Amino acid sequence: MMLPGLIYIIIMFYLPMLGVVIAFQEYNPIKGIFKSKWVGFTNFKFLFQSDAILQITFNTIAYNLIFIILGIGLSLIIAILINEIGNRYLASAYKSILLLPFLLSWVVAEYLLFTFLSMDKGIINTLLTQFNVEPVQWYSEPFYWWFILPASYVWKNVGYFSVIFAAGIAGISSEYYEAAKMDGASKFQQAIKITIPMLAPITITLLLLQAGKIFYAAFGDWGLFYNLPKESGVLFSATNVIDTYVYRSLKSMSDFGMSSAVGLYQACVGFVLVLVSNFLIRLYDRDSALF
Repeated sequence: MMLPGLIYIIIMFYLPMLGVVIAFQEYNPIKGIFKSKWVGFTNFKFLFQSDAILQITFNTIAYNLIFIILGIGLSLIIAILINEIGNRYLASAYKSILLLPFLLSWVVAEYLLFTFLSMDKGIINTLLTQFNVEPVQWYSEPFYWWFILPASYVWKNVGYFSVIFAAGIAGISSEYYEAAKMDGASKFQQAIKITIPMLAPITITLLLLQAGKIFYAAFGDWGLFYNLPKESGVLFSATNVIDTYVYRSLKSMSDFGMSSAVGLYQACVGFVLVLVSNFLIRLYDRDSALF
């Protein structure tokens, strides 16, 4: 029964790892991997000698830490609130509504956001003018995007995480809550003393998975940092991260070796972060660690 899954993992995840050698080559698609020139760590110099390295590294780490705290924290709260809804059909409707944004692409989200932030006809600026307030040029002010991007991430992903937590809550025995009611515990006390501790294994697993992605920037979804700001150069100080920086450089330079080098660097850092996070969790609770 495991064989199909193992074959899929080997073909899709392990065999492509042989391509890591491109990170150490002056890769030429015509010559291929075996005939391309070997250049060692030269490709890594592009990122580490860049003037933007500090800014894009700070942005990448800062945003991902915000995403982890807000995403997991709010999802846990929402899952607890949904669990308190007595009507199961209504609860299912709320879950579906919250999950819907997760199924949309960032390209669609870009147009939805533009309807709110457009300078001339945006919903927010239209409301501001109704109160005699000057319209805001959202796509020219980097400061606002430190709030827009986290809010967009939460809007899109909080439903997915809350469904995971809701499934975990469904597996908690009702006897715990009945005993707590008999002792006079309030709903808040039940959530703090029963629900949250019982969800610790799921929370820790999500934290470990997200910790490995701290040096990534949701670019695989094509666009939290690329589509939403509409490639506005004025916003790069607040929206430029490692993934978008490398992609723009790859478009202008067509350097496959450099792109592979950065991908390898991100993967290695992510692996180390998972090991460190797992070690810290083992110190706190050995049974909750992944290994």
